[in-house]
Amino acid sequence: MHRAILRAVVSAGIAGILVKLIAMCKEIAVASVYGRSDAMDAFLAAALIPNLLVNLISESMNQALVPTLVQVREREGQRRAQELLSSAMLWMCLLLTAVSLAMAAAAYGFFPLIAANFSPAKLALAERLFYGLLPIVLITGIATNCTAVLNTLDRFAWPALAPIAISVAVIAGALLYGSRYGIWVMVYATLAGSLAHAAIVAAMMESRGYRFRLWWHGGNPATRVVAGQYGPVLLSSVVASGGLLVDQSMAAMLAAGSVSALAYANRFVSVALTLVAGAVSTAIVPYFSRMIAHSDWAACRQTLRRWAWLLTLVSVPIAVALVAGARPLVRAAYQHGRFGASDTAVVAEVLAMYALQIPFFVVSRVYYRFVVAMRRTDLVLYCGLLNLGLDIVLNLVLMRWMGVAGIALATSLWSVSTLFYLWYWSRRLLHQAEESAQ
Repeated sequence: MHRAILRAVVSAGIAGILVKLIAMCKEIAVASVYGRSDAMDAFLAAALIPNLLVNLISESMNQALVPTLVQVREREGQRRAQELLSSAMLWMCLLLTAVSLAMAAAAYGFFPLIAANFSPAKLALAERLFYGLLPIVLITGIATNCTAVLNTLDRFAWPALAPIAISVAVIAGALLYGSRYGIWVMVYATLAGSLAHAAIVAAMMESRGYRFRLWWHGGNPATRVVAGQYGPVLLSSVVASGGLLVDQSMAAMLAAGSVSALAYANRFVSVALTLVAGAVSTAIVPYFSRMIAHSDWAACRQTLRRWAWLLTLVSVPIAVALVAGARPLVRAAYQHGRFGASDTAVVAEVLAMYALQIPFFVVSRVYYRFVVAMRRTDLVLYCGLLNLGLDIVLNLVLMRWMGVAGIALATSLWSVSTLFYLWYWSRRLLHQAEESAQ
């Protein structure tokens, strides 16, 4: 089993490297065309809510669905698993559509809150870009759901490569039309790439035996289990996304370009998190679900211990390298066109503070996936509430001393508390399961 997990991690990791390399090319192209301009700040603010909605609804559905989908397929067969998937995807699409419409109606109310320091013209542009980006909520939600299903079938590499379509579309759009048509090119290119991404993974899922069907098959026990798990996961995602919203809103209160500085610096850290934490999280979920379905607690304990130590050994050197090499990395990647030396200094400091979180976040993902597979999503909710409170307090304190870099440091600090919280509850849940089995 450990060899199978390792193969899955390597497949997802290699695919993630390719995706992130192309994504970095996308960021370089975007930075050279738009820099840290007001238009780019407006686009990032506009994209924040659609991305949060996808994380809130579709990613939460995947976390609630996958353990039960694996269990139903193992115990009741493919037909019952297909029925569960069709029902879950229908409700996910309805929720994504309803929430998107609600956000469209409320945009004029909440945009002044998340972009408090924007000028009236900049704020108006952000609102218009937001309406243009709203369709990606449903499109990306479908794509993430199809990808999660493919992962339960031990298909990791090709689904992980599919998001390349988005980066390619943005690179082509920015370089060919960005200087002529402005920031709206980013909207149209993102929509086109997202459609291609969804079509690719939906076709992959169909080829592996799961049909893309939106149909309600009634409230059977499996559906009720998913619904019961979905509530706490959704609420915890709301809380976690609230932290991202808090960071962006507080950055908007600082000097112009602070929102862009957070985004540009986070690109480097997100590469490390995707390649390590993302690959392991994606690969380990189906195996934890199968081990728990068969009550193999010894394998669960061994998997937790082995992967926690392995990820520590891998992630610490990555964090050290990013902290030490922040300035030359930012200079090499971004210092072109309208992105100057002063921008490099700001983004490099933010990057160094963000990189401190890497070992803590990476290791915590193993424990997080185990807790979710054990269907204790209520614990994930409590962890999210704790993190949100810490994020607000730490931001208020650190941004006074360090500016936008203080916001990045606050994120790293609450990642430490997340690791210890999930480690404690994973050990406790495993001990309780072993005692019940005796």
